[in-house]
Amino acid sequence: MNSVTWSRAAAISVVFGALLGVWGPLKTEAQNDTSKAAVDAPRFEVDPYWPKQLPDRWVTGEVGGVCVDAQDHVFVLARGNLVFPKEPKMAKAAPPVIEFDQDGNVINSWGNRDLLPKVLHGCFVDYQGNVWIAGNHDGIVQKYSHDGKMLLQIGTKGKFDSTDGTDPRPETCYVIPPPAPLNSGREVLCSPTSVAVDPTNGDVYIADGYSNRRVVVFDSSGHYLRQWGRQGTAAEVDAGVGGVFLREVHCVAIGNDGLVYACDRFGGRIEVFDKMGNFKRNILVESKTARLTGIGSACWLAFSPDPTQKFIYVGNCSDAEVRIMDRATGRALSSFGGPGLQAGEFEDPHDLAVDHNGNLFVGECPVGRRVQKFRLVK
Repeated sequence: MNSVTWSRAAAISVVFGALLGVWGPLKTEAQNDTSKAAVDAPRFEVDPYWPKQLPDRWVTGEVGGVCVDAQDHVFVLARGNLVFPKEPKMAKAAPPVIEFDQDGNVINSWGNRDLLPKVLHGCFVDYQGNVWIAGNHDGIVQKYSHDGKMLLQIGTKGKFDSTDGTDPRPETCYVIPPPAPLNSGREVLCSPTSVAVDPTNGDVYIADGYSNRRVVVFDSSGHYLRQWGRQGTAAEVDAGVGGVFLREVHCVAIGNDGLVYACDRFGGRIEVFDKMGNFKRNILVESKTARLTGIGSACWLAFSPDPTQKFIYVGNCSDAEVRIMDRATGRALSSFGGPGLQAGEFEDPHDLAVDHNGNLFVGECPVGRRVQKFRLVK
């Protein structure tokens, strides 16, 4: 009897142990394909002391963009839209553009909100050290010197690529009433979200992503060159059709491979093109919560800093995490973060950037309203 009982207990222990062995990885690393993938993926830990305390009672409000320059200085776009009780009543709106050193100290700030885009959305530091800023709810992209002197503007502030030239989007992001966007303007934009500059020739790639559904390219002087993209249907997205976007093109980046990567946020994928707009492939950013939350999974992307850019880091707004993916295969390897307000958690990982040491900086918007640093763990 005892031997039978022991045998049954042993069997149960084996089964239970096996279940734990399966459930544990699924729970903690749902995106891993294999144990080898988990080993190969880089690991990150939050730096709770970055950035340092902001001066003069500054509070960022929504963080509309984050980008890194050649000295690993971090530029943060602070929308300054303070709301109580999210921000204290005694808080003061931070300047639009804040520059931090590697240790998280504020070393410069600049920006005139009357001249900048109405809603700051995405920044990029080009190979010459200039800072590019896009802005939804405004039809412009601007180029600034490193210290904040405006050098170039593409588009006309307050004029939109729509049937009557007015903003086709209300203040709420996801309703599109008349007037209809045109998706075709050569001198005007609609509601741009992101910018990337080609280091080989200075061409400017813009995700004209809210209302319009295109990637549009201008030369270094702001003259129109070409565009691609249109509004897609769910059926087209499910079928993997390239060059269509479901609701918005949320980011654009140029890889070291010379290809253009665009975030089809609500399509749950990154679409890859050559520089002429010829579709190459999809990288799926799958989510178990995207349909529940309705905020999309492919919000932003950045590449690891190694020459081959082995990894893509994806801000997955819906799952409140950063997804680590193999760039060559598009395979999801691991993730970090998760929903919450504590250090290392996210409310909305809206935009991100990588420094030359492989550290990640994640801006949260509209609800997280902060920037966090994640150190690459060697």
